[in-house]
Amino acid sequence: MPVLKRAWAEISLDAIKQNFKTAKNAVAPGVRIMSVVKADAYGHGDAEVARALSAAGTDWFAVSNLDEALRLREAGIEEPVLILGYTPPEYAGTLAQSNISQTVFGANYARELSREAVKSGVTVNIHIKIDTGMTRLGFVYHDSADEDAVSSVFEACALPGLFPEGIFTHFARADEAEGEAFTRLQYGLFTDILNKLSAKSLSFPLRHCCNSAAILNYPEMALDMVRPGIMLYGLAPCAKFGGILCPAMEIKTVIALQKTVPPGTPISYGGTFVTQRETVLATVPLGYADGYPRSLGGRACMEVAGARAPIAGRVCMDQTVLDVTGIPETREGMTVSAVGGGVTLDELASLAGTINYELCCAVSKRVPRVYK
Repeated sequence: MPVLKRAWAEISLDAIKQNFKTAKNAVAPGVRIMSVVKADAYGHGDAEVARALSAAGTDWFAVSNLDEALRLREAGIEEPVLILGYTPPEYAGTLAQSNISQTVFGANYARELSREAVKSGVTVNIHIKIDTGMTRLGFVYHDSADEDAVSSVFEACALPGLFPEGIFTHFARADEAEGEAFTRLQYGLFTDILNKLSAKSLSFPLRHCCNSAAILNYPEMALDMVRPGIMLYGLAPCAKFGGILCPAMEIKTVIALQKTVPPGTPISYGGTFVTQRETVLATVPLGYADGYPRSLGGRACMEVAGARAPIAGRVCMDQTVLDVTGIPETREGMTVSAVGGGVTLDELASLAGTINYELCCAVSKRVPRVYK
C-alpha cells in the first residue's frame, strides 16, 4: 500500500542490525542478547524491527506487557519473550501456551500466578525481579542484611506451576556520569543475593542486569545476558556514546503551502512570533498529534534543501510553519526533514526538556513507518 506523503517515518533496519552488532561486540563471547522491543520497538514498529533483530541473531526479546508479546508471536517471532511488567495472573495459560516468560516481582504476585498456573494445568517460565535500588518493581533488596528478601525469593521459586529460568535487576543510574557508585552498589547487591540463593541450592539459567547504558559503561557486569534497548535504535543512553551508534529513524514531511508575508505579520496561535521583515513561510503538515512536541515552537528547526529552517510560532495539532527566508530552493511539495540530516532526536529532546526515549516513543500511529 503506498504511503501518503503527508508525514512519515523512515526506519533503517540496517542501522538497527548494526546497533545490535555493537551491543553484541561490547560484551564477552557467549553472553546472550535480549533485545528490548517494548512500546512498539520504541516507536519504530515492533514486528518489522523484531524480524530484523531475529535475522541478526538475537537470543531473546523483552516487552512490557502481554499484548506486545502476543503481537510478536502473531508476527512469526519464535524466540523466547520476557514480559518485563505486570500480567494479570489469570493469563497463566496464555503465557505457557505461547512460550512467553513472565517477570515475578513480589511474593503475593508469585502466589497468585502459581495458583492460576496450577488451575490451568501449565507451568509458567518466570524471571525473578530484584529491586536493588530502582524502587519500582521487584523483591526489595536494598540492604545485604535483608534475609527476608532471600527467603521470599526462595519460596516464590518453589511454588508449583512456576519454573524459575531467570533472575534480574535494573540499573537506575548507569547512564549518568555521576552514577557509577550507585550502579556498582546495585550490582554488588544483586550478586550478593545471587550468592545467598546459590547457598540455598537455588540457581538460575539466566542472570541479567545490563541495560544499554550498562552494556557500554560496565560490560564486565554482563553475566549471562544483557538487555539492549534504546541503543538498538541508534539513540545514545548517554552523550559519550552517540558517535558509535546509527540512528534508525528519520521523520519526513512536505511543504504544503509556501507564501510571502510582510513585516509585522503574526504567525500561528497566539501570535507569539511576529515577522520583522518580509518573510517566506512554508507550512508543513506535521504537528503535535503526530508526536512532534508543541514545546518546540519557536525553538527547533527542520531541514529544508540542506539548510535549517526555524519554526515560526507555535506548533499546531496538524501543522507547523517554518521560516524559509533565504532558502531559495524551497517549493511546495518538497520533502522536509523534521528528524534526520542535521536535526537529531537528541537535539530536539534537549530543546523540549525531555529525553530521546520519549520523543521516539511519542511518534503517533498516524505517522506511517516506511522500512528501508
